[in-house]
Amino acid sequence: MTDNSERWGIVYVPKAGVSNAQKRWNQIRSYLEFRGVKYDFVQSNGEGSVERITRLLIDSGHTTIVVIGGDEALNDAINAIMFTPREVRQNLYLGLVPNGIGNDFADFWGLDTDDYKKAIHRIIEHNSRPIDVGYCSYQENGEQKVRYFLMAVNIGLGAQAIRLSDICRRWGKINPSYLWALFSLFRERKEYKMRFRVNSEDVSERIMTLCIGNSRGYGLTPSAVPYNGWLDVSQVCRPKGWQTIRGLYLLLHNQFLNYEQVKPYRTKQIEILQSEGTMTCLDGRTLVHTFPLTISLEPSAVNFIINS
Repeated sequence: MTDNSERWGIVYVPKAGVSNAQKRWNQIRSYLEFRGVKYDFVQSNGEGSVERITRLLIDSGHTTIVVIGGDEALNDAINAIMFTPREVRQNLYLGLVPNGIGNDFADFWGLDTDDYKKAIHRIIEHNSRPIDVGYCSYQENGEQKVRYFLMAVNIGLGAQAIRLSDICRRWGKINPSYLWALFSLFRERKEYKMRFRVNSEDVSERIMTLCIGNSRGYGLTPSAVPYNGWLDVSQVCRPKGWQTIRGLYLLLHNQFLNYEQVKPYRTKQIEILQSEGTMTCLDGRTLVHTFPLTISLEPSAVNFIINS
């Protein structure tokens, strides 16, 4: 087999809703060539292709996998990596150049969507650290499945807000933020009957949203970091009308845990036993499943390239 260990394996995912995606890639390609980077490049051609491309690059001997894309593309790549044998995975390195409609994981690490040169420079420097990867075990059509995640699993209102935000950003130039999407749903203040088990505590309550974060969780788990071996959980109950604005203010200022309607947990595992009429979103993607869900994490599972 050809030795590709010194070459980057690049997965390029064009940004949704952009008419001239080739222009973006030409800019990135010119800078890669200017910096003398050796690489092999494959462009995604639709849903499911990122996982296939990532597996192909790993099987071809590439040890540095670079995703040029957003949160959903990164989630696909991490699932391909996590289903790789451990002895192979421990020698893989994952780099990120943000290029999606949602780039929350990139933002967590201080990567700006417009500054692709900074991201590429970081990968060239090749400083890395092991990061935790969350996973969700569930059933779909009677089949047991596992899906990995880097950011969060959201159930209820939070999941609806993420999907609404993505839909808005895919259409037109007026792109309401996640905050506006959440505000629209907060005004409804819809509750869902949920039952879950966390840290030997059985909880059965009416809840607006439940967020299980391996990192910030779109602001709902602001203290979560993907390198401490823990998941953060935010249980959000229905606020009174006047409390809604305060909750959104705290969310915007990364202080959501100070909100009186939030009950936080820190755990290694949580089981969602029942949740009536809710949507579940994993790293921005809707998850089709039946309950129960078991959500846990694998500590120090992937080598992620970070700033020096």
